[in-house]
Amino acid sequence: MLGEGILKGLKETARNALGSFVSEERLTTVEYPEQRIPLPEASRNFPFLVYDGTDWESGLRCVACQICEKECPPKCIYIDKSKDKKPDAVGKQQFYPARFDIDISVCMSCQICVEVCPFEAIKMDTEFELSTDDRFGELLLDRKELAKSNEYYHQVHPTEATEVDDRLARERAAAEAKAKAAAAAAAAKAAAPAGATTAAAAAAKPAAPAVGTPAAKPATAVPANTSAVPASEIPAGETAKNPTGTPTKAATAPPAEQNAVPHAEAPRAPKFDAAKPDAAKPDAAKPDAAKPDVLKAETRKEGDAS
Repeated sequence: MLGEGILKGLKETARNALGSFVSEERLTTVEYPEQRIPLPEASRNFPFLVYDGTDWESGLRCVACQICEKECPPKCIYIDKSKDKKPDAVGKQQFYPARFDIDISVCMSCQICVEVCPFEAIKMDTEFELSTDDRFGELLLDRKELAKSNEYYHQVHPTEATEVDDRLARERAAAEAKAKAAAAAAAAKAAAPAGATTAAAAAAKPAAPAVGTPAAKPATAVPANTSAVPASEIPAGETAKNPTGTPTKAATAPPAEQNAVPHAEAPRAPKFDAAKPDAAKPDAAKPDAAKPDVLKAETRKEGDAS
């Protein structure tokens, strides 16, 4: 039937209008702005910057990485990175935004800046009452106007804020443990060379002899006798001697060792005839034969004397 949908709508409107006098459930409106309906937690409007602690300037989580500025579709974020560093809320030296502006007259509330931020520094606000008659002055918000505390973040998005705080606490604890382990390893590495030097010096130092124990004398090398006379040429009944007068090894060794030749035969000494002990010696009875120069000198002296 023509107009059936319109009649159904009017019926629903009349039911709520008349029912609002007898039931609060039928009250579909509130006396705004005196009365306000609580906004759902997932609602969003425009971004704001989160800071920790009580000082917004030193507690800003933003480190001016400029990722949100590059990813913003309408290009409504303007950031200038600082030239120096300053400690953040936990005492770590960080860069900070010297300028952070958002033109909310251009912002489309897409929340991409929140999704790409690696430091949980920018979040979406639920505030929507931002109307003004100054479009260019009042709708371009700077970092001071954008900064809001972490407590405010817990008020507008409690579930999300609690999850973010837990994750940041775990990351900070892991970073502190890693720093402590690195410091301990550096201290152990610095102490290792000193200990190694002490151990090397102790190992190089000779051990002191025991008290009451005489020190062992160094062994004296005995020169090898290469002029020994073979056992076959040693006369019977006499002790064979080298030209130096010392007994030979062949005279004192057993017969089996005397005949054994384990290596090349040593050079033999000249034969010594026991029957002619003075054969190899110079003639003692003829002293002048060995001294011709002395005799000539004495003859010359006698001639001069005569």
